[in-house]
Amino acid sequence: MRHPCAASAFLLAVLLLGSYVATAADQRDHAHAGVYIVIVQPPADGVDSHAYHIGILAAALGSEERANEALLYSYRTVASGFAAKLTPPELAAVQKHPAVIQAHPDDKNYVYIPGNLN
Repeated sequence: MRHPCAASAFLLAVLLLGSYVATAADQRDHAHAGVYIVIVQPPADGVDSHAYHIGILAAALGSEERANEALLYSYRTVASGFAAKLTPPELAAVQKHPAVIQAHPDDKNYVYIPGNLN
C-alpha cells in the first residue's frame, strides 16, 4: 500500500531542490556581473530615453523585469546610453542589439598630479 503523503513529500523535495539549483546557478552568474556603460543610437524624437533603454535591455535579457533590475542609469544629455549591471553572457547579448554602438566596463580612472597629495 502506497502512502500519498510520502509521494507528496518526495515530489515537494524534488521541486525545492530544482528551485535551489536554479537559484544557485543564477547567483553564481550574477557574482561575475560587472557594470558596463553602453552607448546606443539616440532614440527617435519624442521617445522617452529611459523606456528606449529598457526596451534594448529587455530584448537582450529576455524580460522587462530583468531589464529594470539591470539598468542603473540612463544617460540623456551628452551621450545616448545607459549603465547596467550585466554578466558576460548578458553583455554579449546586449552588444548584438542593432542600436548598440559600444559597451565598455565602468572603470574608475585616477589622474596623478605631481605634488598633489590628495
